[in-house]
Amino acid sequence: MPGIRGALSKAVARRPLARLTVLGALAVAAFLAIGTAVAAASDSRDGTAAAGSGVLDVVEVSGFLDPIMADFIERSIEQAAAKGSLGLVLQVNSPLAIIEDERLVELAARIRSSDVPVYMWVGPSGAVATGAVGQLAGVVDDLAVAPGSELGDLGPLILPAEHLAEPFADAYPTMQDRTVSSAETIELGLAREAPTLGFFVIDLPGFETEIDATGDEPVRVPVSAVRFAKLSLIDQFMHTAASPALAYLLFLAGAGLLVFELYTAGVGLAGGLGALSFLLGCYGLAELPARGWAVGLLLVAMFGYGVDIQTGVPRVWTGIATVCLTVGSLTLFDGVSLSWVTLVAGLIGVTAGMVTGMPAMVRTRYGTPTIGREWMIGALGVARDEVDPEGVVVIDGAPWRARTQRATPIAEGDSIRVMALEGLVLTVEPADDGGGADAAAGDGLGDGDTAG
Repeated sequence: MPGIRGALSKAVARRPLARLTVLGALAVAAFLAIGTAVAAASDSRDGTAAAGSGVLDVVEVSGFLDPIMADFIERSIEQAAAKGSLGLVLQVNSPLAIIEDERLVELAARIRSSDVPVYMWVGPSGAVATGAVGQLAGVVDDLAVAPGSELGDLGPLILPAEHLAEPFADAYPTMQDRTVSSAETIELGLAREAPTLGFFVIDLPGFETEIDATGDEPVRVPVSAVRFAKLSLIDQFMHTAASPALAYLLFLAGAGLLVFELYTAGVGLAGGLGALSFLLGCYGLAELPARGWAVGLLLVAMFGYGVDIQTGVPRVWTGIATVCLTVGSLTLFDGVSLSWVTLVAGLIGVTAGMVTGMPAMVRTRYGTPTIGREWMIGALGVARDEVDPEGVVVIDGAPWRARTQRATPIAEGDSIRVMALEGLVLTVEPADDGGGADAAAGDGLGDGDTAG
């Protein structure tokens, strides 16, 4: 598997940056193809392993329990049963379930009705199984926790009480509003201690071991095989996009790049990358418990920054945008807190980029080698495309956004004269024929050259 990942990383690194504008379609196709190949290789290895003294399946449940992870658990149960596995171990480190209550009940019912035993190990050390995820610990066949791990803060009971194991049902009031340590779970009779996954699986029913006496002291070693499974590449990609920090940052970065693209001539790399980031951020926010009005504040912030970017200097809209960005970021999720590192990156990064960086980049992209721009009043140029009422014109070989004076349409290729300059937008009008000839020569569009 590391070799596959390394090859993929090198292959991606060699792709030209210009192809990022179609990254979404290419990524989906690549992930599906690779996922199929990996699955085929995995099936081949699984068949070989099953020929031994039994196989125990282990799946990693990390991050939030979202629909992708819930479907993965159910598929793993079905595959373990189909392959005659000794059982399925859920290696859990998950602080929250973000699936609907009905979906959680369905998942718990699937665990209880499984044809193979389903176990849970909360580990490694420092792992948690809290919120509705912790309630699933009440329906598994065996539970173990690593030292330093925690279980609890379960919240209101979602699963039917009669489906919970008796010790878990008795201890539920204790764990409803607080977490309990690994030592407390053992005292309450909920779990047994297992410092590592290996310590847990060797005591599971049907798992074969033997005593190795070749060393100084006899050691118990496994004979049965352990088969690990993780999310496919594309599922892992989408599961990661639904993490709070990444969804928040992708949303802001994508929106910022789209705002930048609004003030450039044509659709380029920033637009493609911004659209992809924005869509992934929207997907993550849709999966997470995001407040709709807080997302709206973030959009208002981007609109406000965009208004003042056009003027080139911070004004009242910049202040409104900064307030909306701050309030929207701090209240974005219901029941989920963003780390201060994520908030600092989002707030300071967007504010600095929109107030100072973005206007400078726009000026650079539209600017000319001349520092002062007063000379542009009266300058002649050519319309690169139709200006009705806005479009792009070329002055001295550089593209500029322009709007017509008195709403007089200007056709593509017609000569123009600059009448005024407001921020980064020119006000232009059609030039006479003589001026047009001079403009074409001054713009450097002769001899087969094109603007842009």
